[in-house]
Amino acid sequence: MGASSLKPKRGSTQEEDPPNSTTALLSCTTDSSSTPPKSTTTTVPFVSLFLAACLALSVTGAFAFLFFSSSPSHSQLNQKSEHVAEFSRPLTKLSHPVVLLISSDGFRFGYQFKTDTPNIDRLIKDGTEADEGLIPVFPSITFPNHYSIVTGLYPAYHGIINNYFFDPDINDTFTRTTGGSDPKWWFGEPLWETVVNHGFNASAYFWPGSEASKGKWTCQEYFCKHFSESVPFKERVDTVLEYFDLPSDEIPAFMSLYFQDPDSLGHDVGPDDLEITEAVGTIDSMIGRLIQGLEKRGVFEDVHIILVGDHGMAGICERKIIFLDDLAIPKDWAESDWALLGIRPPVGYPLPEIVDNMTKGLEEVENGKHMKVYLKEDLPQRMHYAGTNRIPPIIGLLDEGFIVTQSRPAGEDSCGGAHGYDNKYFSMRSIFIGHGPRFPQGKKVHAFENVEIYNLVTSILNIKGAPNNGTEGFPNYVLLPRVAVHDDRRIRVGSENVFDTCQVPRGEGVCKADGT
Repeated sequence: MGASSLKPKRGSTQEEDPPNSTTALLSCTTDSSSTPPKSTTTTVPFVSLFLAACLALSVTGAFAFLFFSSSPSHSQLNQKSEHVAEFSRPLTKLSHPVVLLISSDGFRFGYQFKTDTPNIDRLIKDGTEADEGLIPVFPSITFPNHYSIVTGLYPAYHGIINNYFFDPDINDTFTRTTGGSDPKWWFGEPLWETVVNHGFNASAYFWPGSEASKGKWTCQEYFCKHFSESVPFKERVDTVLEYFDLPSDEIPAFMSLYFQDPDSLGHDVGPDDLEITEAVGTIDSMIGRLIQGLEKRGVFEDVHIILVGDHGMAGICERKIIFLDDLAIPKDWAESDWALLGIRPPVGYPLPEIVDNMTKGLEEVENGKHMKVYLKEDLPQRMHYAGTNRIPPIIGLLDEGFIVTQSRPAGEDSCGGAHGYDNKYFSMRSIFIGHGPRFPQGKKVHAFENVEIYNLVTSILNIKGAPNNGTEGFPNYVLLPRVAVHDDRRIRVGSENVFDTCQVPRGEGVCKADGT
């Protein structure tokens, strides 16, 4: 799983240039076989006028040729803009780069348009935004995605394949409460570990995985907070701000901060409820509190703020439900349900036969056409969801807005929200906003998978990262170069600003042109 083995195939990122309009203008010539005037008795004034007109046309044509032939094509314009690329803004107060990574759980892309968000808008205006959202890894669930963000690894490689799961190799079950601090569950090298390995301080406020001691990271109490949902958001922000009051060389180079909203509300009321709008406003006010605190300390323009979410949210109602009882699936076979079905039959059962029987059964049950069942190795390769025994051998993918559970509920139908669906759904996307010295101001970038963020952070901090699933060279697409260098270097940096949305470890398939 080294870096070289994870390098994706590079694909074309732009269409061919359209025909040059100047070429079309210059190709408009007179017909050389046109018949001359029949009359041979043309008067001298007419001849003079004709010659003058020809001279004028010749001069005009020559001028037009010179003008249009010197006009750059689309590709030349792009190349020129790369030559004059802006460079990173220097630090004015901090002695080293600092990245503050903030997660708003379940912040679906588009929530920022529900209400006035002046503080988030400020980060966007003066920073860089993925203007079609941040793509979660599959499954679009909280723990797998938070850990992918800080390791750059897909869940099959970092080990956290769901919020709860069974590992048959060690005969043990992971839950968010029992497994959060045990390093046996958490593979890969998260950013806080990478940073302390390079001799800097790091801090983590409630980020999944941070409570597990790994390498030189020991989750010291001052820099590592154990999760408690009851801690007010303001207290979380103020604690992070206090780190900037430390002596300059003790300020953590990497900090993470977690808010559980609007996800917790989204499950109860769905993505379109007024309570979600209010929760978004609360998150924006916390960003404002953070900005004010950084400005008070004179470091706002020095700090690299990255604001993300882990996944989106889709509306659900109980009438859009599939019941495992209708498929005669024993309750103890289902390791996960709701938006993602995971089935682990007892050892020795014929898995292909079970998939075939479930597929036939789905044709007969209510809403059955809205779930497709796979052996995990037959899932679309873009999901990267097969390479560990922690993933159940049978996976059911549901259409957006549909859920699966064991039995019919006794209560009335109710509606709410869910995530965990195929990450191809736009409703599963979240946000990416970057602000700071290395983020171009007002730049928009394509949507990308969150495994790319690890390399963005290590590039900003100018440290070597661990092997990961991110795209080689991706930081050059998003970030400004650190320093101004010789012009031929500028050209090389510009030529590396190629974005490939496809990240496929070697041996797992070839990307399509659209990155899937």
